[in-house]
This record gives sequence, structure tokens and C-alpha cells, in this order.
Amino acid sequence: MEQWKVLIADDEIIIREGIREVVSWESINLKVVDEAEDGEEALELAVQHDIDILLADLNMPIMNGLTLIKAIRKQLPNCKIIIITGHDEFRYAQEAVRLNVTDYIMKPVDPLQLTAVLEKVSLQLEKEQKQRKQMDLASKHIEKNIPLFREHFFMDWIEGRITQENIGAQLEFLHLPNELPKQLGMIRWADMEKNASLVTEKERDEILCKVENIIREQLLTYTHVIFRQERDMVVTILWEEVEEQKLLNIEKQIQMDVKIVTNQHFEMLNEDIHMITAYNRCKQFVCSNMEVSYIVRRAKQYISEHYSDSNLSLESVADSLRVSSVYLSRMIKQELGISFIRLLTKLRIKKAIELLNTTNMPIHEVSEQVGYETQHYFSTAFKKVMGVSPKQYRQGSAFKKV
Repeated sequence: MEQWKVLIADDEIIIREGIREVVSWESINLKVVDEAEDGEEALELAVQHDIDILLADLNMPIMNGLTLIKAIRKQLPNCKIIIITGHDEFRYAQEAVRLNVTDYIMKPVDPLQLTAVLEKVSLQLEKEQKQRKQMDLASKHIEKNIPLFREHFFMDWIEGRITQENIGAQLEFLHLPNELPKQLGMIRWADMEKNASLVTEKERDEILCKVENIIREQLLTYTHVIFRQERDMVVTILWEEVEEQKLLNIEKQIQMDVKIVTNQHFEMLNEDIHMITAYNRCKQFVCSNMEVSYIVRRAKQYISEHYSDSNLSLESVADSLRVSSVYLSRMIKQELGISFIRLLTKLRIKKAIELLNTTNMPIHEVSEQVGYETQHYFSTAFKKVMGVSPKQYRQGSAFKKV
């Protein structure tokens, strides 16, 4: 069993020796590690030995007992302090008690009283050590289960079972930023139900684990939480906005490494779009897109990767997919409800908005970055979608949402 370290501090050697002799230290699990004859030496030795108990006379030279106690409280806050005082020093003893000393003993020192006080302090130290160990064990258990706690918390949040007042405290407990997330996304295994009879529960779990690992790798530099929902969906909560290309890389990596087709959708969170709203929108999108063909998904991905090319056209996208432009145009219109030009324009304007919001890039450079040959053509397209010119948008004018 660990022995608690004791320092005796008194300017009278006869008192120090007497205390050493009258106590059976080992029997109460204590060990005197050193002695000091003044307060300054006592502080130095106390810190050096990292003592557990200080027996200190209040009336010592150089640094008196009260000053020593204050210094010990700062440097060794868990140290137990027992003061030794005479009747004429009782006023100082009262002040020492206010400094949260553990106990005090009157001179002349009674061996039985001293032993009883030391035994009580030894048991108190042992009890506190057990409590710390239990707290450490509980803390480790909590840390181990933080991912599970996070999952339950966000499930309660997106399903409306948590009040706004509790969110901040919960985020802090879960070691997450004490602010609302910026983005919510959902990735769904598109044809899981079709393959349900061919895939065991273990295989399904392994596939979704791979999907989660890919998401974590792609979002390594972002503060995020990932958890599953239902049998085929992975939900991602983000505290920073992730650029479109990074999100596309997730889908592409899943297709390459896991060999499954996924539908994904991410929503920004703000004052108008709360967690529950964003979650429902994402779910509606990935579920309604379950029947979107592979060709249309690949077309969307190709457009997202090449939108900055001013020569990008329906024909060039169709050629890359080895289908006719007429067929691709019909499929996009039929499955997405918009034309190829509208799809491309929406993405380009969305990218332009990101640049206008996050950079001081001149408008003519923004237009080039998002695939427009001239600033005039870009400004016309931007105003048609947003209701204001790029310049007005940057200046903070009201605008329509893409």
C-alpha cells in the first residue's frame, strides 16, 4: 500500500524530533520524508517531495506559517495541512482554519491526539484516492462511449427530443464546439434494399463501416460527427462548411473502394434552416433520388468536376459518358426536373457565390473561375438566378436563394 509523504516544519529541533519519535508512522501508512526549520525551507522541500501532509508550526522565521499555508495551497492544492500552535497564537490559528487547513494541534503536543489526527488524515487521503480512481474509471468509461453518446444526442436533436436550452451544455460534454454546426449531410446506400436478400447483416455492417471510414478520411481536417441512421444511411454533422469538390470526392471514393452506388445531399444550417429541417430535406432528397440512374449521377459528378471549363457542354458530358446528348438531355430532364443548362448554371452560380463570400477576387476573375467567358455573360446569368448583380450581391443586397 502506498505510504503518504509527511513533512515536519518547526523552528525548534526538539519539537521536530519529538514528533518523529512519538508516532508509529508505518502503522498508519505514513512516512516522514524530511524536516524544515523555517517556512521558506518548508515550501521548497514540500514541492520537491510532492508531500501529502504538512505538519507546520505557525510561528516560524523567514516565512511564517500563514504565508507558508497560502503558498502550499497554490502549489500543492491537495496537500493536507495540520498546524501546530500555542495558546498565545490562537488568533493566528483561527485565520489558518479559514485558509482551509485540515486540523490543528495545541502545544505541548499530545502524542495520542497527534496520532489520532494523523490517522484520520491518512484515512481521508486513502478515501480521496479511491474516489479519484473511481472518477478516473468513470471518466475513461465515458470517454470510451463518447461516440455512442454523440449518436444518441444528435438522434434526439434531429428528431426534436431535445430542448434548445440543453444543446450548449451537451455539446461541451461531448467535446464538441459550443456553437451550432454549419452543415448536415446524408449519404445513403442507393440499392441496399434491392440487395438485402443477398447481403448478410455482418456484410452490410462491414460495408457501412467502410463508408464511414472514407467519410472520416475525407473530412479529417474538419470538426465533424458521423453516425448511422436506419439500415442504409450515414449522417454527417459539420462545424465548418465543406467545399463541393470534397463532398464529391467522398461519393467518388465510395464508388471506387466499396463498389456501391450512393446518393448524398448536404444542407447548410443557419437561422432559417435548423437541424430538423436540414435533416428532413436531406432524407427527402436521398430517398427521392433512389431511382436516379447511374448515368445521371455520373453526369452530375462530371459537371461538378468540370464546371470551370467554359467549353463544357451537353455534348462534351455525353461524350465522356459514352451516351448520346439527346438521351442524356432527356434523362436529366426526366429525373431531375431541370434542363442541362439550368443544372450547369445553378452549380456555376453556387460556386460564384462561394467566391464572392470568401474572397476579394475581382468579379471578372470570379466569372472566369466558374466557367464564363465574359463578365457580361456571367453578370446576366447571375442576376437571372439571384435577382441582383454580382456586385450588388457582394455589397450585401437582398437576393434570392439558388
